[in-house]
Amino acid sequence: MSKKFNSHNPATGEVAGTYPIYSAKEVAAVVARAREASVAWEKLGFAGRKKVLLSWSNFIINNVDQIAALVSLETGKPLGDAKLEASIAVSHIGWAARHAEDIMRTSYRAPGALMANMSATVERSPLGVVGVIGPWNYPIFTPVGSIVYALAAGNTVVFKPSEYTPGVGVWLQESFNSIAPFADIFTTITGLADTGNALCTSAIDKLSFTGSTRTAKLVAAACATNMTPVVLECGGKDPVIVAADANLDRAVDATIWSAMANAGQSCIGAERVYVDERVADTFIAKSVALAETLHSGGPGDGNYGPATMPSQIKVIAAHIKAAIKDGGSFAYGSMKSVQEPFVQPVILVDVPEDSAAVREETFVPIIIINRVSSMQQAIELSNASRYGLGANVWSKRQGKKIASQLKCGMVAINSTFAFAAISSVPFGGVKDSGYGRVHGPEGLLEYTYPRTVVRTRFNVPLRPLSFKRTAGEEKIIVKLTKALKGRLG
Repeated sequence: MSKKFNSHNPATGEVAGTYPIYSAKEVAAVVARAREASVAWEKLGFAGRKKVLLSWSNFIINNVDQIAALVSLETGKPLGDAKLEASIAVSHIGWAARHAEDIMRTSYRAPGALMANMSATVERSPLGVVGVIGPWNYPIFTPVGSIVYALAAGNTVVFKPSEYTPGVGVWLQESFNSIAPFADIFTTITGLADTGNALCTSAIDKLSFTGSTRTAKLVAAACATNMTPVVLECGGKDPVIVAADANLDRAVDATIWSAMANAGQSCIGAERVYVDERVADTFIAKSVALAETLHSGGPGDGNYGPATMPSQIKVIAAHIKAAIKDGGSFAYGSMKSVQEPFVQPVILVDVPEDSAAVREETFVPIIIINRVSSMQQAIELSNASRYGLGANVWSKRQGKKIASQLKCGMVAINSTFAFAAISSVPFGGVKDSGYGRVHGPEGLLEYTYPRTVVRTRFNVPLRPLSFKRTAGEEKIIVKLTKALKGRLG
């Protein structure tokens, strides 16, 4: 590992750390060691793995100041936000550790009338080695949502963190290894795009990726060369629907936080709002009043930090220009709000739906507020997107009705981001927002495969699965099928 790269403090541009670039050969060696360790990790059993994972969660929360400082250094986010992220990650570790056994418990299935002499069960087994490629915007919370569920299910894990937050990835490995019973259960590999590609094409059994839709397609294609299944958690253009009966103060507070927190760098952050025209002026005025109290700055200064990825600044400027050119207007902010590496709050209104600012993920502290004449129109516009990750609905009486019609993986009613913090529910999207799920029972089962086991309990005269089957037995099977109206299985 002679080649190295630097991570930087995005607020200052200063070097935050230097890390090795793992080659394809080195990645293959790490995966091979993880394969060997997977046998002992699975044999440790649910109780043994639970003990290790709970010890890890305790270590993280007891050292939260240390890891939060590192997250803040590499992402530029406020320390308080980094601590909140770590705390939610710890809750996921605990949930997965405590529930893996029940969720993976062998299930018994009815064999049906024709096979009544058989016992039918489905077992769940770990896949072996799981690769995880994590993002930079939530460098603890997001990858842990894959790492810990895979570990709890009995797999070993090889983790490739973003090149913008490699230090956080290394810290996660070191913290785990400080309590691990043996080596190579959880390994972090650092590097750039080639390292990630090497992990995709290595001998892993599944890959969990979080990042842009464009990169996800490349990841899926790379994994397909070895028939490696993938979980893809990609971008979003999450809508917020505000009905006339909504509590506007709460809706504004949550929506502006969702749009601006973490410098808008949240895949489930609010990017477009569809508000009933009867309350739109009030909603916009309250949103502007709140935005006026916020500003971007370095940790300890701003309400949120800088754009972590420098190249995103060009996207931000392009989307703002497109929104204005296409007929939208500023309710708050201007082009001068973009002051690299910081982006001050921007509120745009009445932006046409065919504008790139409405169609494409912006990933910054910009919110678009458009008026609608009805909730049906709001639903249609929300669904008219190639993305389908999350959504928020604000209404005192219509929340469930509206939520059930949205084509996305997750909906929060009179709340925001709640589905990410609740460990027992699955997290993921549809359409270009990806497929597969992390968190909850579904997240655990993603890192297992089902094994069907059938067993003869007693012999019967009827021999449907034999060359010795007679014409008389075939008639009996047909008669039974008719009598039971096809309910033989």
